[in-house]
Amino acid sequence: MLISHEQYIFDLNQLIELIKDLTMNAPQRDITLRFLAEPQDVNFGGKVHGGAVMKWIDLAAYACAAGWSGRYCVTAYAGGIRFVAPIHVGSLVEVEAKVIYTGNSSMHIALEVNACDPKSLNRRLTTHCIVIMVAVDQNGQSERVPQWQPQTEGDKKQHASAVKLMEMRKQIGDEMQSFVE
Repeated sequence: MLISHEQYIFDLNQLIELIKDLTMNAPQRDITLRFLAEPQDVNFGGKVHGGAVMKWIDLAAYACAAGWSGRYCVTAYAGGIRFVAPIHVGSLVEVEAKVIYTGNSSMHIALEVNACDPKSLNRRLTTHCIVIMVAVDQNGQSERVPQWQPQTEGDKKQHASAVKLMEMRKQIGDEMQSFVE
């Protein structure tokens, strides 16, 4: 079947609009925040203090979870935080967050913080961790989130790690009970 040039252009434009609609309304699995480390972020040692990095991680986790779920989200857990290398004032900081597992209302977010001199753009890992966010309604009750299914081998590996970490957190929680009773 032959189609005219006009019909082809019309069909192509419809396809482009359909793709835009699907991608603009689809849940967003990942996000990257980029900014410069500022003087108010520095500790007495002249490096960015861990509390500032943890705040950035929480902000990125929220943005990622809200983008995935389309809901207001709260932090339920932050763990496995590893401060690998210091961040200097004036560094270009990137906080990368992505969904690696979804429960009924929870989203497990893997986060990496990278930094570099903005003139060289030679990025280096500075911090990484996992944050669990929960979607909630206006009354603070948990709400269902879209389910994420791993696609690539890397996704499947991260998903399996999230499951294993859940089991480990349960064991740690059981051990910690003696401190909260």
